[in-house]
Amino acid sequence: MNKVGIYFAYWTREWQANYPMHIQKVARLGFDILEVCTANFVDLGKAERQEIRRAAQDAGIEYAKRTLEMISDMGGNTYGGINYASWPVRQLPKDLTEKADYVARSLESLKSVLKTAEDYGVQYCFEIVNRFEQFLLNTAEEGAAFCKATGSPNAKLLLDTFHMNIEEDSLADAIHTAGFYLGHFHIGEANRKTPGVGRMPWHEIGKALREIDYRGAVVMEPFIAPGGQVGEDIRVWRDLSKGADEAEMDAKAGKACRFMKAVLESAAE
Repeated sequence: MNKVGIYFAYWTREWQANYPMHIQKVARLGFDILEVCTANFVDLGKAERQEIRRAAQDAGIEYAKRTLEMISDMGGNTYGGINYASWPVRQLPKDLTEKADYVARSLESLKSVLKTAEDYGVQYCFEIVNRFEQFLLNTAEEGAAFCKATGSPNAKLLLDTFHMNIEEDSLADAIHTAGFYLGHFHIGEANRKTPGVGRMPWHEIGKALREIDYRGAVVMEPFIAPGGQVGEDIRVWRDLSKGADEAEMDAKAGKACRFMKAVLESAAE
């Protein structure tokens, strides 16, 4: 059965956290994985900040390579996110009438990065997001074509039910379209609450994952608390937790974990 995880920022309002504490917490709640923000490990100390500055000046390519090295050093095998372009896009290019040139530029910059991913044995997952956050890859179909165009066996997709709910005609069809390329999977309700409290067709999603024989992680990425840098970046403008304290937040997360494990187990039968 797929491992079930949760993104650390469910509990935080900033992009930094006490990871050892969160690791203990999610294990106690029944999760198999705590998903973290890679920048917290790369951006450490003055020397590392200077490296990041140099990397940014080099279009992020060296930064991505360093991130892959860090993931490998820490025993990880997956790097996912909007790691093929900038995020979030606050203002679209004025000449954006055809994406081909921008896609070509992204593919060109990824050549050496993907070679590094292959060298470290890390799958490089392009997250497919909605049109309000990026414009290059908005559907599983676009993502699969992008993966194929790289020619790299380590090029994979990260699908997220929140974004799929906005852009895809069918969640199940999108999963089937991703197929072999699906390397990581994010879950959450249409309003980014924990799975099981909204209208997402979870059993349909679980069935589709089983039909493509997806064996990767299924990580919930709920964002329900406003405030801080997380709330600003993710656009959480109201308290979806309804004033829940830490114990209540833990209980919600644990309930969602049990729900998703039951869904995935049922789909496997």
